[in-house]
Amino acid sequence: MKSVQELFFCKIFFTWMGTRPEVHFLEPTMIREAFANYNQFQKPKRANPLAKLLVTGLLEADGDRWAKHRKIINPAFHAEKLKHMVPAFYVSCNEMMDKWAELVTKEGSCEVDVWPDVHMFSNDVISRTSFGSSFKEGRKISKLQQEQVELVMKVTRSVYIPGSNYFPTKNNKKMKKIDQEVKALIKNIINKRVAAMEAGETSNNDLLGILLDSSQKEIKQHGSNKYGLSVEEVIEECKLFYFAGQDTTGNMLVWTMILLGQHMDWQTCARVEVLYVFGDKRPDIDGLSHLKVISMIFNEVLRLYGPAVLLPRMIHEETKIGNIMLPAGTLIQLHILFLHHDKDIWGEDVNEFKPERFSEGVSKATKGQASYLPFGSGPRFCIGQNFAMLEAKMALAMVLQCFSFELSPSYSHAPHHVMTLQPQFGAHLILHKL
Repeated sequence: MKSVQELFFCKIFFTWMGTRPEVHFLEPTMIREAFANYNQFQKPKRANPLAKLLVTGLLEADGDRWAKHRKIINPAFHAEKLKHMVPAFYVSCNEMMDKWAELVTKEGSCEVDVWPDVHMFSNDVISRTSFGSSFKEGRKISKLQQEQVELVMKVTRSVYIPGSNYFPTKNNKKMKKIDQEVKALIKNIINKRVAAMEAGETSNNDLLGILLDSSQKEIKQHGSNKYGLSVEEVIEECKLFYFAGQDTTGNMLVWTMILLGQHMDWQTCARVEVLYVFGDKRPDIDGLSHLKVISMIFNEVLRLYGPAVLLPRMIHEETKIGNIMLPAGTLIQLHILFLHHDKDIWGEDVNEFKPERFSEGVSKATKGQASYLPFGSGPRFCIGQNFAMLEAKMALAMVLQCFSFELSPSYSHAPHHVMTLQPQFGAHLILHKL
């Protein structure tokens, strides 16, 4: 049997999952081809139906349904709409800054596990940007969705016995109860928003408002409800906002702080840039777009600790990819983490934190190859990419204005895959008030 290292250098290999073949790709051109041909390489159906209680929506949709959802959701992430969400980023981050400032006031420095606070920050941002004035209800939804993630992970890591999702086990009952509560909370918010819209009130500066407005425009344009989203579909998209939004930005920010706590020279460089652009003033969207050093740092963080470790795809008819013909029913695994750590692409220093790789942009860093895919690629690339980057820039800029930080001796480095790549034992840093 080949070792992991030998398999890595193969770039293409296969394994068996029972009687079903799984083909593993680490080859950039083939991964790009799979992303580009999304109709042929579709997302596989989840083995356990209970896993769908966490999230479906755009993430799970295929074919015409995916195209409809994507078209309606797109306006929520246009640059013009994102401008209106920056104040929510600021308010949420300011709460986190105030909490840390209280901790370090007495001694001038303090050890803090920043991971729970960063995670809470990203949750609050999603609550505020999704539901605006219904922020408190949004926080309840966030807490319930976090519980659901833990329960879903238990389900996905166990062997699924067909029909076992109907068993009245403690886990099954808890998952279904949470799903009902989340749906009821979101539906209540939607009903209030629809009533306000019918009364002539405009509220399209948050994700829910933009989603409802975009759906109504499609219905009016085509003269049929089938071109818009049903209430159930809007609920699923709101659940997806939580699932995708809180993990992507929270993970990116916490790994950035961990790495900048190790590499103080880059932390200093980033702080100099922030102070040059903003001084001690509140960061704004125009200034955030000029943070070149911070963009380089985030690109390198996403290469080393991107949210997606691998992405599965299923083919439903005989399909050729590269020079390989694959039979129907083959599951494909696209190994993003391995791709980002390929010495042939990134060099012998592939495991080192070197943001200067991206000093001339992603294309130069990858030598034109499709080998940097933290947000996916092709038509199904992550729709919230700009949202996540803007939120993370705002947060990091504010942190650098207020604190310097270094890794604590109690920090234990243990990247842990729980839906996304997270620090298993937290992120213990020593904060110093500036």
